[in-house]
Amino acid sequence: MRVVLIGGTSNVGKSTVAQVVAEKLGFECLSTDGLARHPGRPWRTPEREVPAHVAEHYGSLTVGELITSVLGHYERLWPRIEELITAHAAEGSGRTGLVLEGSALWPVRVARLQVPRTAAVWLTTDDAQVRARVHAAGRYEAATNEEQHLMDKFLARTERYQILMIDAIARLGLDRIDAGGGQSAAELADTVLAAADAQTTVGRWSAGR
Repeated sequence: MRVVLIGGTSNVGKSTVAQVVAEKLGFECLSTDGLARHPGRPWRTPEREVPAHVAEHYGSLTVGELITSVLGHYERLWPRIEELITAHAAEGSGRTGLVLEGSALWPVRVARLQVPRTAAVWLTTDDAQVRARVHAAGRYEAATNEEQHLMDKFLARTERYQILMIDAIARLGLDRIDAGGGQSAAELADTVLAAADAQTTVGRWSAGR
């Protein structure tokens, strides 16, 4: 195994788990967000104000339009993702192995990969946990009505994305791991590695599953 892909919706814990998996394997860890970021998270942090274009994006589009926008972004990004996966999976390339995480790892595209030594899993959790994490990160209770509205729109898109993603995973017979059961990042990383080790094709533990 040279490449481990960890997909999932926003704020499900992909980045933390991917870092642990990479440390266990001695692999490089990257995020698809680092390749080309879609309008970022629409809440203030001590280090960052919400850019005007991000506020306009979430404030002016419907949930359906937000989904169409982000899926279109992931489609445009996919050739770069596939090139990165292929380069790291190749034996004798001189590259280290790779753990790549991100929402851009859309199940349908990953399932079509014909890249050896590559495994894929998706993390999911219940909407309440994602909502709690976003509210904490954005200090929802202290936010203005406008700021709360933007967070609400982000959450609605995130929840809808996960519904569509889970449907695709089930239809394609891909590996999905529940990250909402109170497990530590180390425990989830071990579950990811066990699933990856058992796969015979990308994202599946047996052909025709």
